Amino acid sequence: MRPPEHWHLRRRRSNRHWWAIGAGGALVFIVILVAVCSSGGGDDAPPTSVVAPATACPADGCGLSQGAEEPPPAVLITGRSAAILEASCGALLYGQRERERLPPASLTKIMTAIVAAEHADLTRVVEVDVNSALLVISTDSTVMGLAPGQQMSLVDLIHGLLLVSGNDAAVEIAEEVGGTVARFVDLMNLKATELGLQDTHYSNAHGLDDAELYTSAYDIALTGLELLENPLLAPIVAKKRYTANWSGPELWNGNELLGLYPGIVGVKIGFTEGAKQTIVAAAERGERRLIVSVLGSNARYSDAMTLLDWAWLNTEPACDESGLLGGIE
Repeated sequence: MRPPEHWHLRRRRSNRHWWAIGAGGALVFIVILVAVCSSGGGDDAPPTSVVAPATACPADGCGLSQGAEEPPPAVLITGRSAAILEASCGALLYGQRERERLPPASLTKIMTAIVAAEHADLTRVVEVDVNSALLVISTDSTVMGLAPGQQMSLVDLIHGLLLVSGNDAAVEIAEEVGGTVARFVDLMNLKATELGLQDTHYSNAHGLDDAELYTSAYDIALTGLELLENPLLAPIVAKKRYTANWSGPELWNGNELLGLYPGIVGVKIGFTEGAKQTIVAAAERGERRLIVSVLGSNARYSDAMTLLDWAWLNTEPACDESGLLGGIE
């Protein structure tokens, strides 16, 4: 510590006295240094940020309420990472580790549906090759209940994919649309590149854990937004149930947020041991729509509702009238 200017040092003080002062000062410095290092936000401390997207947002704080002098406090959730997007342009309003690469679980099926709708006529009737019973035995999968020889349309399979999260539907769609699962996965990765998803890679069509399957909260929120832009797919994820044109049971949507939170219009949930609970959800209030995503959660519905509540309270529409998808470069 530097002495005050009015404090005149006296030469007659002993060297021993100054050694004691110096040693004491060094000890204080070490204690402060240790305290700072120990509280410096390691990997377990959730970094939280209000992030301005690449385009379509003002430089003085994208999405913040007008007149706010500083970013609002962190949103407390159980998830490892999260993102909130302004749906009308894709602007990122809020993120927690939103660029971290994590397993998506069945959120993978969002891209599966997008690619299928882009490359095939969903009204086409196909003959099923996948055996759901064998898939359950071999992978402990959730299934819609397919059996070889069944006749159904691709749109029926898409409902089984998005509502009950059927891995059997994912495999059947991949084989029907791509010729092989591997070729279909290539189409998924091409679409991810087209959308500018920098932290996403697919290795299967269903979302079972794999080292080469990953996404980020930001990327998967954009993927959910892309699905909602599709007039064939958006109504599907908003349904609570679906009666298919086949001999199987009625399909119920596993997304419990529908009907639980006002204004929810989709999108998808997922779970694996490696990914934990995952969710992408969209909600509307008036003319405004928000997209939230959470990865690595212990309470996905609570996390999603917390993020939505925070966004309605603390942000204002961040997009201009052009409606450009500002979150995708």
